[in-house]
Amino acid sequence: MDVIFDIIATEEKRQREGLELIPSENYVSRDVLAAMGSVLTNKYSEGYPDFDGLTTETEATILASNKPDRRYYGGQQNTDKVERLAIARACKLFHADHANVQPHSGAQANNAVYNAWLEPGDTVLGMNLGHGGHLTHGSPVTQSAKIYNFINYGTVAETGDIDYDELERLAHEKQPKIILVGYSAFMKVPDFERVAKIGREIPGCLLMADMAHVAGLIAGGVHPNPLDYGFHVMTTTTHKTLRGPRGGLILTRGVAGNPLKRPEHTLENIPTLIDRSVFPGTQGGPLMHVIAAKAVAFGEALAPEFQTYAAKIVENAKTLAAALMERGFYCIGGGTENHLILVDVYKSFGLDGKVVERTLDEIGLTLNANAIPNDTLPPFKPSGIRLGTPAITTRGMGEAEMLRIADWMKQVVDICVRRRDGEDIEIAKPELARLREEVREMALQFPLPSDK
Repeated sequence: MDVIFDIIATEEKRQREGLELIPSENYVSRDVLAAMGSVLTNKYSEGYPDFDGLTTETEATILASNKPDRRYYGGQQNTDKVERLAIARACKLFHADHANVQPHSGAQANNAVYNAWLEPGDTVLGMNLGHGGHLTHGSPVTQSAKIYNFINYGTVAETGDIDYDELERLAHEKQPKIILVGYSAFMKVPDFERVAKIGREIPGCLLMADMAHVAGLIAGGVHPNPLDYGFHVMTTTTHKTLRGPRGGLILTRGVAGNPLKRPEHTLENIPTLIDRSVFPGTQGGPLMHVIAAKAVAFGEALAPEFQTYAAKIVENAKTLAAALMERGFYCIGGGTENHLILVDVYKSFGLDGKVVERTLDEIGLTLNANAIPNDTLPPFKPSGIRLGTPAITTRGMGEAEMLRIADWMKQVVDICVRRRDGEDIEIAKPELARLREEVREMALQFPLPSDK
């Protein structure tokens, strides 16, 4: 057996014996893993299945149908059914009219939307990366920023919320072709209604929401759905809170037409424009084994127990944030309204986020260093740490475990402070070893989904 499998086994042990607190990570079910590792990885399926009647068909009729495909390769009898099921489930889950399940990632999904609606040089209004936005929302290091003109809005320091006044001012001043709401480190629930009103005042403006982090919360009914407020497009990853395979998804209002025929460039035609943009515009063959795993995950998210899970994610996050603040951690925005917590450890304890991240990793608590709004420290040693509750909630943890995690984090921070103040690095090693064993013992009480 290849040595790679030894490494995989070691990683599985790490996941089983530690606690995953990175808010963008989660654990998938055995069924999702099985679909990912299936023979569908052997099949090329460039193009799309037939969409006619898809929004009204049941899964039974999809399984029984043999519609003509629009693929460029033969042998698509089974892949067409897989993709049609994935589309139908995604639409049902997110109350969308159409879904493109082919994007390989959230970044690919975003780029496909840009490519569908924009011309080079067109303006996009998105959240500043330094205030919680995402690389694909206008960071100068990205390809999209070299093609399009990204203008950034920020957040209000006192509240941690979007500066809607600034967003409105910039929208009227810059006349963007896209207003984008999305984030990777933002703890509030956006005011989609206000943003939609602003967007409607801008001629030809596409309202786009990148909900990669909170898609599972939307699916679970504990976070508003931007499509319900007049947004034209919602992009997302299919992992994170949604608990599926790593991949992307684009959801739209409006009926998709034949992607082989170029439609008029109108908001009404955005579903078809996006399909053409995904393939052949920005991608080649879709990953059918991943699309199958997406379909499985969407089916799991449609089950009633997923709503309970989504609600528990938010409950756990609020409990953990409150416990951290009680122990001296300064949480940006005064806590959280979703699954994500951003802590300014420099303001709290005079530590940079990287040293806290690395020391917590020693005891089996995995999170990531992260910049805070208007951070004065360098990107690789930022002032903050970012953590969340999707993965530990998947394992079945609740209030008692959140309090223990907060206690462990405070003990680790105290060690970091002592080291900063000159304590020999060797002195705390027995204490860290003890904490590592405590984390391990608790983690083993909560099996991974793949263990069940």
